[in-house]
Amino acid sequence: MPEFDLAFIWAGLIAFAVLAYVILDGFDLGVGILFPLFDKGVQRDQAMNSVAPVWDGNETWLVLGGGGLMAVFPLAYATVLPALYAPIIAMLLGLVFRGVAFEYRWRTHRARWIWDWAFFSGSLVAALAQGIALGALVQGIAIENREYVGGWWDWLTPFSMLTGAALAVGYALLGATWLNMKTTDAVRERARSFVWWAMLATLALIGIVSLWTPFIDPLYYERWFTFPTEIFSFLVPAAIVGCVWIMWQGMVRNRDAWPFLSALGIFILCYIGIGISFYPYIVPAALTIEEAAAPEASLEFLLVGAIVLVPMILGYTIYAYWVFRGKVDPESGYH
Repeated sequence: MPEFDLAFIWAGLIAFAVLAYVILDGFDLGVGILFPLFDKGVQRDQAMNSVAPVWDGNETWLVLGGGGLMAVFPLAYATVLPALYAPIIAMLLGLVFRGVAFEYRWRTHRARWIWDWAFFSGSLVAALAQGIALGALVQGIAIENREYVGGWWDWLTPFSMLTGAALAVGYALLGATWLNMKTTDAVRERARSFVWWAMLATLALIGIVSLWTPFIDPLYYERWFTFPTEIFSFLVPAAIVGCVWIMWQGMVRNRDAWPFLSALGIFILCYIGIGISFYPYIVPAALTIEEAAAPEASLEFLLVGAIVLVPMILGYTIYAYWVFRGKVDPESGYH
C-alpha cells in the first residue's frame, strides 16, 4: 500500500497536467495535421479559427507539467532529458513554428502558403516527437549511479516510431471530431469523412502498441498478466470499445459532441493504461516516485504555489471554452 505523502501528491498533479495537455492540445495539433486536406481559403480559415482562441492556453499545461517535473522530481528530469534531447527539441521547434503561423498567416496573402505549411508541419512534428518520446520512455532509460548512461540515438527504435505514428494518428482523430463538433457546412462534412479512417487507424495502432508493450519489460508483463492487476487487461479494452460505440452512435445520429467526447475518453483510458504499467515508477524499472522526489521541505514550499496556480489555470481554461462555446461562425473570425 503506497504512502499518501507529498511525493505522490505531486506525482498526481504532474500526471494531471500532462493529461490535460495531451487531451487539450491534442485536438488543436490534430486540426493542424488535417489542415492540408481542407481546401485553401474559407475552409482552412474556418478550421484554424476553431482552435485560435484556445490553442495557446492549452499549452500552459505543458509548461506546468515540464516545470513541475524539473522542480519536484529533479533526478527524473536530469536523467530523462538527456535521453530525449532530440525529440524534445523537435517538439519545441514544431510548437514554435505552428504558433508563429497563427499570427503571420493572417497578415499576408502572397506568402500564406508558407504559414499553412508551417502550421501543418509544426503540428505533425510536435505530435510525432511527443509520441516518440513516450515510446522511448516506455522502452526504458539507461540509468546507472543516478546518471543517464545511454547514447544519443537510443530513443530511435521501431517501437518509438510506432508510438510516434500512433499519437499523430490519435491527434488526427481528436482534430477531426473537434471540427465535426465546432464547424458547419463543407468543413464539417469533410471532417466527418476523416473521423472514420482516423478512428480505425487509431484503434489498430493502439492494439499493436498494447500487444507489444508487455513484452518490452518483465515489469509490464507482470503488471498486465498476473492477478490482481490483470483484471485491467479486460476492463481497459472493454471501456475503449464502449467509447467507440458512443462515437459511432454520435456519428450516425448527428450528435456532434459525442464523437469528440468519446475520442477524449479513449485518450484518457490509454493514459490510465500507461499509469498502470509505470506505477510506482516515474522512470520505468529505474526510478520510483519516492527515489526521484526533491526534499520534503521543497515539496511543501512548491505545493503552496501549486494550490494557487492550478485552480487559476483551471478557471481561465474553463472560462475560455465557455466564452467561445458553440459552432464557429464562418462569417466572422478570431483574428
